[in-house]
Amino acid sequence: MSSKSHIVVGLDIGTSNVSVVVVELSQSGPQILGFSQVPSFGLKRGVVVNIESTVAAISQAISAAETATGVDISSVYASIGGSHIKGANSSGVVAVKGKQISNGDIARVIDAAKAVTVPPDREILHVLPQEFVVDNQGGIKDPLGMSGVRLEASAHIITGAVSSAQNVVRCANRCGLAVKDIVYGPLAAAEAVITEEEKELGVCLLDIGGGTTDLIVYFKGAIWQTAVISVGGSHITGDIASGLRTPILAAEEIKIKHGRAHLSGVFDDEIIEVPSMGGRPARAMSKNILAEIIHPRLEEIFSLAKRDLAKEGNDEVIAGGLVLTGGGSLMPGVADVAQGVFNLPVRLGTPLVNSGSLVASRPDMATAVGLGVHGSRTRGYSRINAQKHSLWARLVSHINEWFGDSEAV
Repeated sequence: MSSKSHIVVGLDIGTSNVSVVVVELSQSGPQILGFSQVPSFGLKRGVVVNIESTVAAISQAISAAETATGVDISSVYASIGGSHIKGANSSGVVAVKGKQISNGDIARVIDAAKAVTVPPDREILHVLPQEFVVDNQGGIKDPLGMSGVRLEASAHIITGAVSSAQNVVRCANRCGLAVKDIVYGPLAAAEAVITEEEKELGVCLLDIGGGTTDLIVYFKGAIWQTAVISVGGSHITGDIASGLRTPILAAEEIKIKHGRAHLSGVFDDEIIEVPSMGGRPARAMSKNILAEIIHPRLEEIFSLAKRDLAKEGNDEVIAGGLVLTGGGSLMPGVADVAQGVFNLPVRLGTPLVNSGSLVASRPDMATAVGLGVHGSRTRGYSRINAQKHSLWARLVSHINEWFGDSEAV
C-alpha cells in the first residue's frame, strides 16, 4: 500500500447519501483507489438535523471505504451544503507598496475584497478571485511580479452558517476523523467534472441533490455566481408518493428503478407494481403516469435555475451549456428536460479522475471525487482559502482538537 501521506479522502455528507472516495496521489495525477456510498438519514436540505444518524452513516461509509481499499482513514476533506449557503461578488483596491506587485500586495487586495459585512452566525467559506486590475488594465489572472501602483481585485465570496459547519466537523470527529478542510460541495463537484475550456467559455453546473439544487456559473475561468434552489430529488419522491398514493420509501424505490424524466421513450404498455397504503393490495400502473408526475417537478427545478441565472445576467455567458451532477441527474431523460428549458447543450458531469470503477465515475459521486481532487492540490485554493490564521481555519482546528481529545469514537 502507498504511503499514507500520498492518500487523501473526500467525505460528501449529502441529504440522500454519504459518499467516501479514497484518492491516491501519483506522478500521473490523482487516482481513485476505492469508494463507498451509504444512505443518509440525518440531513434535511443539506443540513445536519440528527447528529446520531449522521454519525452512524459516516461511520458506515468510512468503514466500507477502509475495507475496499485497505487504507486506515483518519482525516478527510468534507463537504458542506444547504440553503444557508450564499454567494456574492465583491471587489477591493490597494496601493502597491514596491515597484513590483508582491504576494503581500495580492494578499492585501484579497483582504480588501473580502472586507464585507458578515453576520456573527455566518462565516466566509471561500474567497475565489475572478480577475485583477493593475493601473486600470483588467483581465489579469495573476499579477505577481507586474509593475504598477494600483491593484484591484474582484472575487466571489461564499458564506455559510457557522453552526452548520460546526455540526459537519462534530459528526466527523465523533467518528474519529480529523477534518482537514470544509469545501462547498458543488464547488468540489465542479473541480471534478468541468474542463478548463468550459470554465473559460462559460458554463453552468447544476448539482441536483436530495434536498436542494445548487448552481455555479464559470466564465473566463472564474466563478461569477453561486445559488441554492430549495428543491431537489426528495421533492420528486414526495410527488410520486402523493400522486401514486404510496409510502415514501416505496416512492423512492420506484423513482430509482423506474423513474424517467421525459415522456419520450415511455410506452403505455410498460406497467409497474405500486405498493398501496395501509396494507391494501399493490396496484399496477403505467410508467407513463410516473413520467407525467416527474417531468413537471424537473421542469420547475430547471426553470428556477434559469430565473436565477437571468437575475444576475449570467444566462448570456454560459455558451458552454450546462453540466448536471448529483443523484437527481441519474434519472433517464433529465438532460433532455434541461435542454428543453434552457435551449443549450447539456451533459452529465462524470468525474474526470482516473478510476477503475464505473460507479465512481457517476455524476452522484462527483462531489466526493472533487473533495479528493481538492485535497490532492497543494493548499487547494491556496492564496485565499487556506490561510492558516484565518478565523475559519482556527474554528475547524479548535473543533478537531476538542473532539479528538474528548469524543472521538
